[in-house]
Amino acid sequence: MATVASITRPVKSSLEAIQDLSLLIGRTVASFFRPPFYWRDVFVQMDAIGVQSLLIVGLTGIFTGMVLALQSAVQLQQFGASMFVGQLVGASVVRELGPVLTALMVAGRVGSGIAAELGSMRVGEQIDALEAMGTDPVKKLVKPRVLAGLVMLPILTIGTDFIAIVGGNLIAWLSLHQDAVTYWNAVWSGLYMSDLFTGLAKPLAFGFIITIMACYRGLNTTGGTEGVGRATTQAVVLSSVLILASDFFLTKLFIEIFGH
Repeated sequence: MATVASITRPVKSSLEAIQDLSLLIGRTVASFFRPPFYWRDVFVQMDAIGVQSLLIVGLTGIFTGMVLALQSAVQLQQFGASMFVGQLVGASVVRELGPVLTALMVAGRVGSGIAAELGSMRVGEQIDALEAMGTDPVKKLVKPRVLAGLVMLPILTIGTDFIAIVGGNLIAWLSLHQDAVTYWNAVWSGLYMSDLFTGLAKPLAFGFIITIMACYRGLNTTGGTEGVGRATTQAVVLSSVLILASDFFLTKLFIEIFGH
């Protein structure tokens, strides 16, 4: 009996967690269409998620573009195809690297902060106080963060893409002595409207994943200050795994839809 209990207990807890997460997602999506909207909180979260993440995503973008161009230049020079560096950098960054790396950086910086903030409010009984006053924590705490994530992740991704392509241009100029016109013409020739759609659709999904997972872990924090630390770690880990997993399925979906 003890063996059966040890097996069923984690399965049961996992199913309960999935159920609680599904209910939170449903309540959050439904709250998008119901007042109050707390626009001031939305703008505050947009600043916290977007503006305060500019430096880290900018550094991520420029070094990603530089490394990608450097590695591409070494390989393409062997075949006399160095003029395609811009095409490779642009397509790789816009389709995959820009959205994914931006989401991972934001998950580490913002997801942990959201989980720690809401977790501290939970163990400090501030969320219980909100409920006692008749305020819905989902509308007050979750909705503004999710809306801010949905708005700011695509904007941050666009910035990361541009900075990464500029970083690739710098390496193409220094290593290949390639002028900017040749490089940017190659970048544009390698991009399709489907790539731009993909590069903006993925950050929407990633922004929702990061914020909803961080809010879920924060709202379900137990165990005092030690529990806040666990919730923060779990929020970042779960968000990162879900970002990579969803990226695969979204890429597969878009390939089926657009054909490339």
